[in-house]
Amino acid sequence: MPDEGYVNFFEILGLDETAKPGPVRKQYKRLMKELVMEIGRVEITEERRARYLLEMAKLNAAFFVLRGNETRDAYWNEREEVMALEQQWREAAQRGADSADALRRAFDVKCRDFLSKYLEEVMLTAGRDKNCVEASHWNAAHERHASRLLRQFRHSAYRQILERLPFSEVTPPQIDWDERAQTAAAILAETTATRKGR
Repeated sequence: MPDEGYVNFFEILGLDETAKPGPVRKQYKRLMKELVMEIGRVEITEERRARYLLEMAKLNAAFFVLRGNETRDAYWNEREEVMALEQQWREAAQRGADSADALRRAFDVKCRDFLSKYLEEVMLTAGRDKNCVEASHWNAAHERHASRLLRQFRHSAYRQILERLPFSEVTPPQIDWDERAQTAAAILAETTATRKGR
């Protein structure tokens, strides 16, 4: 079952799903320190700024979510639920089951909620967390720039998920290109004649 698009905060920190809060904190601080040092060594272009802000937001969110058992478990359960719903919809669509459309709608709502929560809300909230601010030097200017980037990141993840899903076959439109060309030529000729008549 593919999990692309469903942010994996353990993967972002380079840890496995059994990682406890201690290693999460240690790995976050190490990765953030490396990122901040890298940022200090290079000339900041618009493209680099966007990439660095997104990386910082992802690291902050990963630490923010995974450092506590409750938030980690809630996140992982929500992730598993939306992935399971995708799988149920895939199977129903393959069988041609009547439930496929209802599953599609339920999946879409859950997927959008998950992505909105973890790819925007949590990332912005983490940037205001005292521990994250201390490690990343995140501030109000970062948040202003990151808001747009995180929206794009969420939309990109959503598109990535949608591209692999079992939508109904769409019948390609039947276009008579000759008729279309003749219609366009007639409209242009009429417009030209109207202008000359003025």
